Amino acid sequence: MSLYGMMRTGVSGMNAQANRLSATADNIANADTTGYKRASTEFSTLVMPTTGGAYNSGGVTTTIMNSISAQGVLQYTTSVSDLAVDGNGFFVVQNPSGTPFLTRAGAFVPDGEGRLVNAAGYQLMAYSYENGTPSATVNGFEGLVPVVISDSDITATPSTQGFYTGNLSAGATAVAAANLPSANAATAEYSAKSSMVVYDNLGNRKLLDVYFTNTGTGTWEVSVFDQSAATPGTSFPYTGGALGSANLTFDTTTGKLTGADTVPLTIPGGAAFTLDLSTMRQLGGDFTISDGDANGSAPSTIDKVQISKDGIIYAQYKDGSTKALYKIPLADVQSPDNLTVLPGNVYSQGTDSGAIRIGFANQGKMGAIVSGALENSNVDIAEELTDMIAAQRSYTANSKVFQTGSDLMDVLVNLKR
Repeated sequence: MSLYGMMRTGVSGMNAQANRLSATADNIANADTTGYKRASTEFSTLVMPTTGGAYNSGGVTTTIMNSISAQGVLQYTTSVSDLAVDGNGFFVVQNPSGTPFLTRAGAFVPDGEGRLVNAAGYQLMAYSYENGTPSATVNGFEGLVPVVISDSDITATPSTQGFYTGNLSAGATAVAAANLPSANAATAEYSAKSSMVVYDNLGNRKLLDVYFTNTGTGTWEVSVFDQSAATPGTSFPYTGGALGSANLTFDTTTGKLTGADTVPLTIPGGAAFTLDLSTMRQLGGDFTISDGDANGSAPSTIDKVQISKDGIIYAQYKDGSTKALYKIPLADVQSPDNLTVLPGNVYSQGTDSGAIRIGFANQGKMGAIVSGALENSNVDIAEELTDMIAAQRSYTANSKVFQTGSDLMDVLVNLKR
């Protein structure tokens, strides 16, 4: 073994321990960084070929590994926009230039434009409900948009569905065809009447008059009118006639519907509307409406935001209604520990990590999204301090090897004197 080889081996050992100390320093510095994943130093031997019985020392090389797949402890907070992944998966974020990355750091807060941004300045990405129920793009980031929630957002939802639950009296007297409400005559007769509030496209309230009229044994006519079009003081006739009508047929033994059970119509200034009567019955006793409602809402601003474990972001408006705005996806790879670590506690696809796959929380191997929680770093301070002491001792030992080689070199050089 040459003295130079011995000294190079000592230097290799010192460099390796210096890398180990650098990783330990990073871990300790980021012990309180949300979503940080511990870095560790793996050692590999460098063996030189030996010839003629002479041993040639090699050295050691290091590889930095990150425990990305090891989950940190969840710490609960009071902020709805603080998000954590309980299980596998990463949030998809983008930097200000629009480049997508993966992260577990979910300390998101709204910026001046309502975008959810974490402490490193990365914007949370999700799929919007504007074009219907979203689906994940499994092999790319297309379709993802920044989550933007603005307190000044005002929305109105037109009514599209409604329902009635109740009883139509089996003892009602049949009305002649000429006097049915659908004929819209001043002499119109009916068995029972109810009203329902709905909303047009602009969120204006519309009051619908719903008439139930017995036309024979087990048969009824249901006619719906716009109350604002009624004749003052008498209702009938309504300007423009009925918005929609349907004939119901009941089984006279069970009192259940046997035929059509909906009334299709279009709300004036609004959307197509379906009145569901499938739970109506014809039984003995008086006409009774036990329940009834319609969807839609008047103009209202966002009061607060809720995020489900499935990653759906709901806006709750001041009128009590809710609306799905975004669905947060989760991304994953075959080997998370081989992702490329980048500044800002984000990751990109590595050469050995496998391709990035996009899905939704609680589907397949994806974990759940927890609102009001943050994932702590997976650093154990006690373990890091122990590693630091061990690295310091090993560094000192390697320096002694180098110093011994240097002293022997001095002896060899001074032999000529």
